[in-house]
Amino acid sequence: MYEVVQIVHSYWAYLVLLVLILATFNAIFKTLAKKPFGPQDFRISLFTLIVSHLQLLIGLVLYFVQPYFAAFSEQGMGAVMKDSTLRLYLVEHPLTMIISIVLITVGYSKHKKKLSSNKKFRTIAIFYALALLLMLSRIPWQAWF
Repeated sequence: MYEVVQIVHSYWAYLVLLVLILATFNAIFKTLAKKPFGPQDFRISLFTLIVSHLQLLIGLVLYFVQPYFAAFSEQGMGAVMKDSTLRLYLVEHPLTMIISIVLITVGYSKHKKKLSSNKKFRTIAIFYALALLLMLSRIPWQAWF
């Protein structure tokens, strides 16, 4: 089961990054161009929210079935924090991704309350860009390539 969940999590991550980049740059460019907020923009933002939440659920399942998880009980938290690989997979990556998805959720929720298109795009651009930066900072790149 671990291998299947890991494969799904890995490939879904590409979709999450692609959609998040699309939503972020869409919001940035339309903020600068002062374009109206249309149904397509709403769909892009919503799809980003949905895809990222699904990735979170897949990641949580993977977190608890991965072999690294046993290191908490076997070695203790002190040993996990001293080992950079264990620290990345057990602490840094999950925590940063959760914070990123919280930022996406907050940005999406806040943009719905804004009345002008420029404020909607600006809210999405700020929160989604911060989430994108956090995600890019804690992706285990050595596992991707």
